[in-house]
Amino acid sequence: MARFMGSETEYGISTPSAPFLSPIVTSTHAVVAYSTARGFGEHRVRWDYAQESPLRDTRGFDLRRYHQAPVVDPHAIGVANVFVPNGARFYVDHAHPEYSSPEVTNAWDAMVYDAAGDHILMQAVSDVASFTSQNRSVLDGHDPCPALKIYKNNVDGKGASYGSHENYLYSRETDFDVLAQALIPFFVCRQVIIGAGRVGLGPQGDKPGFQVSQRADYIEQEISLETTLNRGIINTRDEPHTDADHWGRLHVIIGDANMSQTANFLKFGMTSLVLDAIEAGVDFSELKLKNAVSEVAKVSHDLSLTHQLRLADGSELTAIDILRRYLDKVQPFAETPVEQRVTALWGEVLGLLENDLLSTSHLLDWTAKLALIKSFEARGLSINDPKMYLIDLQYSDIDPQKSLYHALVSKGRMKTLCSAQDIADAAATPPQDSRAYFRGRVMDKFGESVLAANWESLIVATSSAKEYRVHTSGLDTLTREEAGELVEKSATIDELIEGLEKENLTPLTAIQAI
Repeated sequence: MARFMGSETEYGISTPSAPFLSPIVTSTHAVVAYSTARGFGEHRVRWDYAQESPLRDTRGFDLRRYHQAPVVDPHAIGVANVFVPNGARFYVDHAHPEYSSPEVTNAWDAMVYDAAGDHILMQAVSDVASFTSQNRSVLDGHDPCPALKIYKNNVDGKGASYGSHENYLYSRETDFDVLAQALIPFFVCRQVIIGAGRVGLGPQGDKPGFQVSQRADYIEQEISLETTLNRGIINTRDEPHTDADHWGRLHVIIGDANMSQTANFLKFGMTSLVLDAIEAGVDFSELKLKNAVSEVAKVSHDLSLTHQLRLADGSELTAIDILRRYLDKVQPFAETPVEQRVTALWGEVLGLLENDLLSTSHLLDWTAKLALIKSFEARGLSINDPKMYLIDLQYSDIDPQKSLYHALVSKGRMKTLCSAQDIADAAATPPQDSRAYFRGRVMDKFGESVLAANWESLIVATSSAKEYRVHTSGLDTLTREEAGELVEKSATIDELIEGLEKENLTPLTAIQAI
C-alpha cells in the first residue's frame, strides 16, 4: 500500500476588537459560518465519534476514561464540525479551529492539501464577516462574531502551544520500538529545515532571543501518549482510522506549522522516506542520541547550526551532519519523481544551511523570519522589543493582504512550489487516489442524505428512510478509478447505494435510525 499521509493544523484565532471573547466561541462561529454559508445543512456536519479512541496507546493499553456520545450536535459550542468537499475535516478542537487534510499518497499532495486549509480558513473569516455585516449570528443565543484574525503558528505568546500534526501510515509488522528509536534523532534534527522560527526562548517566550522552532521548548519526553502536556518526541496514539490489524498511524506532534511550501514539502517527503527505509530494515541505531529531549531545545536555540549533539556512543555530530546521514540512507528509496525531488531539495537545503544559513531565506520559514528580524535589528530594534514579537506573529497571518510571509512571496523573496489556483482547487476538490475522493464527492453531491460521518464510514439515508453505514476503512479503496464512474453517474443516494451493492465496492451495514 502507498504511504498515505496527511496533516492536522490547529490555527491561532483572535478577535482584535474583542480580545476577551472566548476562542472556543469564535472558533465555533468560524466553522458554523463556513458550513451555513455553503448550505451544508444540519445533516452534513454531524460527526460520528463511535470509532474514536484518542487515548489508546500503541504500547498496548487504553486510558479511555469515558465513552463519547456517538453523534453530537453539529453546531454545538466547542465541537462544531464539517466535512468539506475536498474530503478534509474542518472543526473546533479545544480553543482552535482545526483543519485535518484529506488522505493523500505523496508529499507533494500533502503540501498542497495542507495549504488548502489556509484557503478554507480565509473563506470562513469572510463568511463570519458577511453574517456580521448583516447583524446576524450563526449561533443561537450569541451576538454576531467580531472580525477574526487567523494565524498559522504554534504559540500564543502566553505560555501555551498548539499543534501542527502529521500522520503517516505504517505497517503493523514494523516493530514500534525500532521505529521510534530510528525516528528520534531525525525528529530532533529536522527542525533546522522545517522550523517556523520564534521570537522568545522558553515555554513562556519571555527570555530574549530567537530560535529555530516554535515547538522545541514544549517537548518534555522521548515517548508519550499526551499531545497537550508531557509532549514526547514520539507520540504513541494508536488510532489508525483504517484496518488496525495491519496498519498503524504514526501521529507526529513534534513539528511546526509551516507557511513555506518548500519546508512543508520537505517535512512530509523526508519523513515518508525515512519510514520507507525503516520498514525496509535500514539500521539507524548508530545515530541514537545520549539525551534526545535536551537536544531538542539545544538545536532550536543554536542559530549557528554548529551545536554538537552527543550520540549514545560518545561521538558528536551537528544536526546537519545527522540529517545528511539520514539522506544518504534513504536515497535508494527515492523511486518516484516526487521522492527524487525531495532528496534533491533535501541535499540542496543542507548545503545552503551549512554554507550560509540566510541563503535559505527564500525557502525556509525560520531563516526568512530571521532575515526580517536582522533587518530590524540593523535599524536599532532589540530582539526583545514588542515589535519583534509582532513581526513573528504577522509572518504567520494567513491573510494574503496582511501576512509578512505573503508579502515576501509577492516581492519574489520567498519561493513557492504551487500556485494560488492550485491551492484553491485543492480546497474544493478531493484527492483522486484515496478514499477521500469518495467522501468528498458524496458530501458534495448527496450532503443532505448524509446523517453522520467519520474517517472510516458515512451514515446515509435513502429516500425510503432506510439507513446504511457505508464503510470506508480501506485507505486505497473508493478512489476515483474505482468508484468515480458510479459516483458521478448516480443522480440520487438510492442509485449510489444500489450501485455500491451491485458492484460490491465496499461493505454496507443496515442500521437502526440514529
